[in-house]
Amino acid sequence: MKYGYARISTRDQSLDMQIDALKNAGCDRIYEEIAKGARTDRPVLNQLLKIIQPGDTLVIWKFDRLGRSLQHLVKIFNDLISRDINIISIKDPVDTTTPQGRLMFNIFSSLAEFEKEIIQERTNAGLQAARARGKLGGRRRGLSQRAMEKTCAAESLYKEGKLSAIEISKKLEISKTTLYKYLKIRNVPIGG
Repeated sequence: MKYGYARISTRDQSLDMQIDALKNAGCDRIYEEIAKGARTDRPVLNQLLKIIQPGDTLVIWKFDRLGRSLQHLVKIFNDLISRDINIISIKDPVDTTTPQGRLMFNIFSSLAEFEKEIIQERTNAGLQAARARGKLGGRRRGLSQRAMEKTCAAESLYKEGKLSAIEISKKLEISKTTLYKYLKIRNVPIGG
């Protein structure tokens, strides 16, 4: 069976071009999704990846419609190939049903691994250079000025006792968990 997957980032865009290309490629069933490229949660894609079977083919219009990054794309491809599922990208030179397509996929995989190692190398070099200058990596400790103001407001509202924790959270536009964190910072006894 040939499955097509089409994705756009916003409702302002149109799936028509991708769907036409997937139909012309002979897809038996086409899955459509609206999701930002960087979004990790893609329910339609996840559903498709669960139902596709060995011997099936996944057809996409272009690589960037499937993966968030080159590494994510390679991860999806490796999973599909290990399950004996073919991949065809209409606009990219990959068709794993052919030897040339498998070669191109392996080249992309190698490039993704190389990119990952280069990023890791640069990150480590940057951290080493920062440490040599006496700087520590990671998040800054403490709260921002705005967060400190909200901790004071949270303390006042909570001690006043007129609003519930949920109402205070909504009023301050913070989560309930953050509210309790702020109260803990201010040494406010919670409950009772």
